[in-house]
Amino acid sequence: MLRINAAITIPDSEITLTFVRSDGPGGQNVNKTATAVQLRFDAMHSPSLPEDVCRRLVRLAGRRMTSDGILVIDARRHRTQKQNRQDALERLTSLLQAAVQPPRTRRPTKPSKASRRRRLETKRHRAGLKRSRRSVRDDD
Repeated sequence: MLRINAAITIPDSEITLTFVRSDGPGGQNVNKTATAVQLRFDAMHSPSLPEDVCRRLVRLAGRRMTSDGILVIDARRHRTQKQNRQDALERLTSLLQAAVQPPRTRRPTKPSKASRRRRLETKRHRAGLKRSRRSVRDDD
């Protein structure tokens, strides 16, 4: 059972862990043991996730989400299967916790009167500098 927050928990039956051979450190042991973990979680068809959380998760997951709605997390940072399994579950938890947080609503603001005045003064100053750099024509 994976606890995301007080309202959302994901049963272990919805998470599939497969172990594959890992590249990287480990010497000859890498060629013999499957230490890398591939975690799969079917987010689109999960009864544990509310619809709005699922939509945010799709946006947050990016390329880690397949077209079928399955979230795939590869964990191969560590040399042991146990550490990689823990790492994959932690990464899933943090991703789901980020998806649970609703995005902050943007409140449109207006520039202050002082900032508008400063902007216009800067523009006038800049225009004056450019005007002073122009060559003076003699119309005599």
